[in-house]
Amino acid sequence: MVRTPLTPEERERGERLGRLLREAREASGGRSMAEVAAAAGISAETLRKIETGRAPTPAFFTVAALASALGLSMDDLAARCVLAPAG
Repeated sequence: MVRTPLTPEERERGERLGRLLREAREASGGRSMAEVAAAAGISAETLRKIETGRAPTPAFFTVAALASALGLSMDDLAARCVLAPAG
């Protein structure tokens, strides 16, 4: 199966998600990637890829698990990842 290349907007949204998750992790007492990843049931490498934007389209359940582990609202997280319209 061939994946369609991501649009610049999709890449930016993924980078924004990664920044938000990293900021939340650091704000929660400086929890380590390994600690948050374990709480979310994912690998630290997967969390690293999401935080750095190398995995810009993580699965919904992965994002939900990370939000739960970090005490974030999915509604707030989604709203903060929406890109402002150009123009």
